[in-house]
Amino acid sequence: MATEVKVPDIGDFNDVPVVSVLVSVGDVVAKEDPLIELESDKATMEVPSSHAGKVVEILLSEGDSASEGTVILMIEAEDAGDAPKPEAPKAEEAPKAAAPAPAAAPAAPAANAVVDTGSTKFHASPSVRAFARRVDVDLRQVNGSGRKGRILREDVEKALKSSAAPAAGGAVVQGGMGIPPIPAVDFSKFGPVEDVEMPRIKKISGPALHRSWLNIPHVTHNDEADITELDKYRKEMDTMAKEQGYRVTLLSFVIKASVSALKQHWEVNSSIHPDGDKLIKKDFYNIGFAADTPNGLVVPVIKDADRKGIVDISKDLMELSAAAREGKLKSQDMQGATFTISSLGGIGGTSFTPIVNAPEVAILGLTRSAIKPVWNGEEFEPRLMQPLSLSYDHRAIDGALAARFCVTLKTLLGDMRKLMW
Repeated sequence: MATEVKVPDIGDFNDVPVVSVLVSVGDVVAKEDPLIELESDKATMEVPSSHAGKVVEILLSEGDSASEGTVILMIEAEDAGDAPKPEAPKAEEAPKAAAPAPAAAPAAPAANAVVDTGSTKFHASPSVRAFARRVDVDLRQVNGSGRKGRILREDVEKALKSSAAPAAGGAVVQGGMGIPPIPAVDFSKFGPVEDVEMPRIKKISGPALHRSWLNIPHVTHNDEADITELDKYRKEMDTMAKEQGYRVTLLSFVIKASVSALKQHWEVNSSIHPDGDKLIKKDFYNIGFAADTPNGLVVPVIKDADRKGIVDISKDLMELSAAAREGKLKSQDMQGATFTISSLGGIGGTSFTPIVNAPEVAILGLTRSAIKPVWNGEEFEPRLMQPLSLSYDHRAIDGALAARFCVTLKTLLGDMRKLMW
């Protein structure tokens, strides 16, 4: 008699997409064997079998949604005397394998099971699939060593190494972009460990940052701006702004100064044309800024910053930052930037290398300002100095242009009257 196997208690998740069905009709499964894989925006989870027996009907497919109580499949419990019955499906699969296993020992090769590489169906978690795509490994050509032929990360790494066969002259041909993967390490051998799920924002931004770092020849130019007089004026404005419910930070002035510098050095506000032979000159100035949130960094965009004064920019900064912290940013709030500023001033540091946010060609990093002795021609005097770190795409911007842009920027920040030009 067939028994229903249902999705157990999975917490607060409902209508979770089924990303993988790990068994087929005719498979014999043990209790706690994984049956399907669900993936929400927060986690990926395997659903184990509540019964042992033979799968007679599967009621869910990839792309379906499941909640607690959803019937996954029908299973036919088998008597203890029927335990060796996995032989039957193994015997049927034998012609597909590269080397047929002995029919009398169906359970022994489980750890070395071979995936049917001639099929488009394979069992692998989303993280393994993503890793395989990143290193350019075709999962249809990978032998899975997990339960029921499940493909593990180690299997992908093994396939990648085997594809790196020595070529003529001793050269090594590697998969993907020729970048070998970082070997997996079992840290539990050295002490207690715990897997902590990455926030969704980091899962999304990570591949984009990785792509930019691999595709863009990054160079970082470091400089300092004297903001002694500017900060005095900023504090006066901030005092008045607090009475009206907003704040004026240094970032507001840096955004305003950056727009003026971008107008003088338009290449820094450009993008590289897809054909690689031209620059796309942009006659608009949308400034992105990195906002720190509990779930990671996001980059809201202040639109038409060239048409706004310090007060309007300050209000935009406050509203967009609040929306970012509360997770209420809309997609259009994070699109269309022509230049980005990443400020770590409230935390610390002296310089860093921000990653260019492609298709932009430059990004400005700010760290904490500090009082330093500066020679004025006659003596050293204490001045408030603001570190500037400009990372740029060397294909669009050369070192001389980057230096000129920073000189223009620090000149503007050093004399606030020039911000009004």
